Amino acid sequence: MLYASTTPEQKRRHLRSILTPGAARQFPGTFTPLSAPLIEEKGFDGLYISGAVLANELGLPDIGLTTLTEVAARAGQIARVSNLPAIVDADTGFGEPMNVARTVQELENAGLAGCHIEDQINPKRCGHLDGKSVVDIDTAAKRIRAAADARRDENFLIMARTDVRAVEGLDAAADRAKALVDAGADAIFPEAMADLREFETICRAVDVPVLANMTEFGKSELFTRDQLADAGVAMIIYPVTSLRTAMGAVERTLDVIRDEGTQQPAVETMMTRARLYELVDYESYNSFDTGIFNFDVPSRPR
Repeated sequence: MLYASTTPEQKRRHLRSILTPGAARQFPGTFTPLSAPLIEEKGFDGLYISGAVLANELGLPDIGLTTLTEVAARAGQIARVSNLPAIVDADTGFGEPMNVARTVQELENAGLAGCHIEDQINPKRCGHLDGKSVVDIDTAAKRIRAAADARRDENFLIMARTDVRAVEGLDAAADRAKALVDAGADAIFPEAMADLREFETICRAVDVPVLANMTEFGKSELFTRDQLADAGVAMIIYPVTSLRTAMGAVERTLDVIRDEGTQQPAVETMMTRARLYELVDYESYNSFDTGIFNFDVPSRPR
């Protein structure tokens, strides 16, 4: 009720313990606090909060228009309602190294278990689009070093994302991954890998956990968990899946209302009121309220 029973510090320690090579831990994307307990209930390993999804939820494209305040606030709202560790996309850190340092501390304060910082230039773009540009390796390393030095909790996970594969090729991605680990990255997010062999190459190149991004309609094939585990991947994210699923259902239901004059044909596909109340733990709140207000409030003296 109200908040998760697990503290942010406990979530961070747990995240560190489960991210091992080949574990292929599954982190579905969530764009709303309401879906976080559902992901936990289904037995997944953690929550992923996509920067693209947060931007899209605000009606914006994923080109670096969101602010640290917006991202930290929404990510914190999501993290607080689940016992699962939550990782958030911090884009390029919202500025220069000093801004990156502040970003990490704000995300720590919001209860996140970790974040990833990428090496694109500003304005950034979706990692699975063409025409990306990346900063030089020294600038990328400074961002990660600033993030690692700024954290107060040593278990807050600093993940480095690199988009250099699409710009300079796989060898450059492996070299940059090594340099980012040397700069202090606890994990590596190689964006837009073409096949399993490329994931294997990155996993062999570094001795830290590697993430696989299984986003729909992107550069990477949608590999299974077993395939990615065999490649050595420690963590899999499904960043936009929940949003795309939800918005697809909303669009179809709106079509039904427009065409039929009623939502009745779509009701059978909706979450029921009872199920919704389960997710928000309505009964616990009701019991708590009843236990507190079990007396007559005296009238005010005249």
